[in-house]
Amino acid sequence: MFRTALRNVLAHKARLLMTMLAVLLGVAFVVGTLVFTDTVGNAYKERFLTTLRSISVQATPPFDEKAGEPGTVGEDTLRSLRRLPGVASVTGSVEGFAAVAAKDGHPLGGDHSTAAGNYFPQADGKDDRHPLTAGRAPTGPDEVLLDTSTADRGGYEVGDTVRLAVDGPVLHKKLVGIVRTDDTYGSGGTLVLFDDTTAQKLLLKPGQYDGITLEADRGTSEERLAAEARELLPKDSEISTGAQLRERERADAAEGTRGLSQVLLVFAAIALFVGVFVIGNTFTMLVTQRSQEMALMRAVGAERRQVTRSVLVEAALLGLCAGAVGFLLGIGVAMGIRQLFASTGSGLPDGPLSVSPSTVLIAFLVGVVVTMLAAYLPARRAAAVPPVAAMSAVHTPPPARGLRRRNAIGATTIVLGVLGVLYTASSGEQGRTTVLLPATLLLIGIIVVTPALSGPAIALASPLLRRFGVPGTLAPRNARRNPRRTASTASALMIGLSLVTGLTVVAVSATTALHQRAENTVRADFEITSKNGGGLPASVHRTLAKSADVTSSSPRRQSAVRIGGDEVTLTGVDPRTIGDLLDPGFVSGSLAALGAGGGKNLLIDTSTADIYGWTMGQRVPVVYDDGGRATLRIGGIYRDDEFLPPTMMPLATLQPHLKEIEDASVLVRTKAGDGETARHSLERALDQNPLIRVRNTDDLAEAAGGEAITLLVNVLYGLLAMAVVIAVLGVVNTLAMSVFERTREIGMLRAVGLQPEQTKRMIRLESVLISLFGAVLGIGAGIFLGWAAGRLASDSIQGYEMVIPWGRIAVALAGAVLVGVVAGLWPARRAARLNILTSLKAD
Repeated sequence: MFRTALRNVLAHKARLLMTMLAVLLGVAFVVGTLVFTDTVGNAYKERFLTTLRSISVQATPPFDEKAGEPGTVGEDTLRSLRRLPGVASVTGSVEGFAAVAAKDGHPLGGDHSTAAGNYFPQADGKDDRHPLTAGRAPTGPDEVLLDTSTADRGGYEVGDTVRLAVDGPVLHKKLVGIVRTDDTYGSGGTLVLFDDTTAQKLLLKPGQYDGITLEADRGTSEERLAAEARELLPKDSEISTGAQLRERERADAAEGTRGLSQVLLVFAAIALFVGVFVIGNTFTMLVTQRSQEMALMRAVGAERRQVTRSVLVEAALLGLCAGAVGFLLGIGVAMGIRQLFASTGSGLPDGPLSVSPSTVLIAFLVGVVVTMLAAYLPARRAAAVPPVAAMSAVHTPPPARGLRRRNAIGATTIVLGVLGVLYTASSGEQGRTTVLLPATLLLIGIIVVTPALSGPAIALASPLLRRFGVPGTLAPRNARRNPRRTASTASALMIGLSLVTGLTVVAVSATTALHQRAENTVRADFEITSKNGGGLPASVHRTLAKSADVTSSSPRRQSAVRIGGDEVTLTGVDPRTIGDLLDPGFVSGSLAALGAGGGKNLLIDTSTADIYGWTMGQRVPVVYDDGGRATLRIGGIYRDDEFLPPTMMPLATLQPHLKEIEDASVLVRTKAGDGETARHSLERALDQNPLIRVRNTDDLAEAAGGEAITLLVNVLYGLLAMAVVIAVLGVVNTLAMSVFERTREIGMLRAVGLQPEQTKRMIRLESVLISLFGAVLGIGAGIFLGWAAGRLASDSIQGYEMVIPWGRIAVALAGAVLVGVVAGLWPARRAARLNILTSLKAD
């Protein structure tokens, strides 16, 4: 029986090729995920271990509660630390923010890390944290270094003048060197390094550092050095040894890749699940085609379990081959996933591919186990056919009772799945963790009843195909001939499209809600903020207010005040113009209250009202940051919105109590609206300062989550594409083997006048029907699941309403037609080229 199985595998190489492709693609995804996460994890470890290798002790001074800023350590402390026995070197670090513009004035870095720091040379004149690749170290206030990625993206070379900003006007510095650094900046961020004195002046305080690292001499204990350093450092400083840092980074790297690995493995499981349908279909057809052969084996003494075993041996051999090829392809998949994440600016580190022995073992186990599981039912079905019945009829139709039982089970599963989804969708946050179970039940139920649905669905489409003549009449009949096979092939495509459709519905609905709320709430054309998250100089608003392109503007200035025992942030706005710039949804009161009551009215959102129990008209005693006291009246309560500050009061009332005049943001309306022309006009008025960010309502909506949603969905689309590709292979495989089964029938049709082109059209139309059937099922299920997921997400996304993206759905249906046409090309060509006489003699 083993020799028979081996012979059958070798005899049907072409037929099994598509099945092997389905298996190896799933295996490749699993292997690619494991290799990718191992690679990223090792790269994290290597990157941090390289950085931390020379660190024996790291110290961070405690936060200065009185000043409300991070603590610092002076140069005298560094000198004291250098005198400790066993100290090889001491490094003082200064870290901060600096926005950089490219040569053409375009800001670099976007929303990524835009960091600045100090270049701290040791006795040899080098800073091991930042190895120089070109030029020299900075030696004065007008010189800087850039990392290699920033220099490349900005078009800078050593000797050029760099435009940057730290917390004010644009600065012009000479680029004297380029340093190599980790991939944080290579993924979209920027790094600027100043000499020690300049960094302290611009980023911290003269003569001060915000962190210290010590390198021990060989033979010196890190623990002893840390204990001695503690005596010289400020009390409550955070001190870690190099070993502790390295262990912490190892744990963080493992934790950081664990979640990503789990997500990728879920999609690998989906790809394998889809592959099961392709494998099951293939083995069902192969077994059916060999019914006479197996019946003869039964007649000469083979037992049922031997027949079953021979089919499973074939599956195991196929799985071994697929595992081997899938493992090799998985290396390429890992490289592709790494490139995908690099292109999105994810900040994941790069490094050599890491392949562990367990990954090799998993590749072969997955390939063999999945293939054998998918082939088990066809093997049992083949062994159960009586020898006489199998020898007298090659194609034994499935019993009607079996189909009725299957339909009953499927209908019950669908009902349970729908009820479960409805229940979890209405149960709020609790349903987010349990909705996957009923959703899976629903999809399984649809898969089970798909044979019963295929007949009526194809019958509905049949009239549309009559315009294609005889091929249009024959194609639906062929698709309906074996409902199990048609359903199994369509189900593979249905799974992928249901997930894609559900994701699309949720993503489009969420981004639409964000954009709609931004447009309804923010009347201003642009919001101007600082990229470093800090305040803007008051000069920014003065400059914009004088611009001929600006029709109205208002700064937003903030101050922390004490109300009772709580600290509350109040936001001051201009009552004269704020109505042109914001449109809060008031529960009670209105914006007009800001200009009334002698400037003593305070507007709050519903969240603030709920937290502190404040009501309309209530008077609230306030202690300002400068010690001044006042009583404010709640003049209005508006709905909580992420595009609005939680409180608003007249700027003239708040400003006298501010220690430093700076704006959290500036809102403006322009004559030219919110287009690119108006944006460039504002940027020119602000000297194209790379520190300043000018955003319209679309940008605000993207920053509030739209961009993250779009990026996530695009990544998920790429991952789900693997399942769709496997489903397409299933369509090709089904049609190719169907053509083999119908060789004599096709020969008869050709003999009575069916032309080769008509034969091709018949097969292609059958392929399109199967693909569209799967697409319609998938889109219908996806819309329902998208609705349920949206209900669960609506609590987190204010104003969320389900939006059905009809345009994208139309594209998906058109894609299904294209899939059908492409999948049918090879089987159609094969059918058209069959020799008529040879086909008529086929069994």
